Amino acid sequence: MVNLVALTAANSKRWADAKPTRDFSGIAKRLVEPAAKARYQAVAARTGVPWFAIAVIHERECSQSWGGSLAQGDPWNRKSVHVPAGRGPFKSWEDCAVDALVNCAPYAARWKDWSIGGLLTLLEQYNGLGYAARGLPSPYIWSGTDQYHSGKYIRDGVFDPNAVDAQLGCAGLLLAMAALDSEVQFGLAHANDNAAPIVKHTGQVVVLPHPASVPAPSITHPAAGSIGAWVASWFKKSA
Repeated sequence: MVNLVALTAANSKRWADAKPTRDFSGIAKRLVEPAAKARYQAVAARTGVPWFAIAVIHERECSQSWGGSLAQGDPWNRKSVHVPAGRGPFKSWEDCAVDALVNCAPYAARWKDWSIGGLLTLLEQYNGLGYAARGLPSPYIWSGTDQYHSGKYIRDGVFDPNAVDAQLGCAGLLLAMAALDSEVQFGLAHANDNAAPIVKHTGQVVVLPHPASVPAPSITHPAAGSIGAWVASWFKKSA
């Protein structure tokens, strides 16, 4: 089994050390544009998962197609055939996204560590821990940076050490998004188990995104693991 505490520490270090090797700016602009952001924020309000995490999952799973499921990219208006199979059909992209985050592994709505290491580890679980089990950085997270060179699961259970992931990874996308939108901030969030809301339509109970007892991080008072310093250092390295 993969030790998630160790993986979180490894992802934090990779984040600190990483340099971009490809251009993330074009996709990042799409992910933070107001109409898209509003839809991500609507799902964030129903699940407690940060909107920018939802955005990068959406990009990785179906290239930000609003006709595709956040769970595996299948059309949300009919029953899914890929893992997780048998989900849907749903009334909207938003309802499908909520189902993916609340009811499907790795159950992102239950996650509590939104530090950068924790966020990247959650995203890595979303794709699977096969790379971590091999001691390798996941291309789902690190493609497009110097933390990843090659190696890819070309289909379920089949690893090709020479294959290269053509998609951009979540880490570089998050950093580029943070350079464009000051609301992309990483910190710790903890569930308030005594006041969990009910998700509309699904009836599923999820964690609160930002309980009142836990102040949200800001630019002037960043939480541990915040992006402020890393944004400057990342683009300084890439210059």
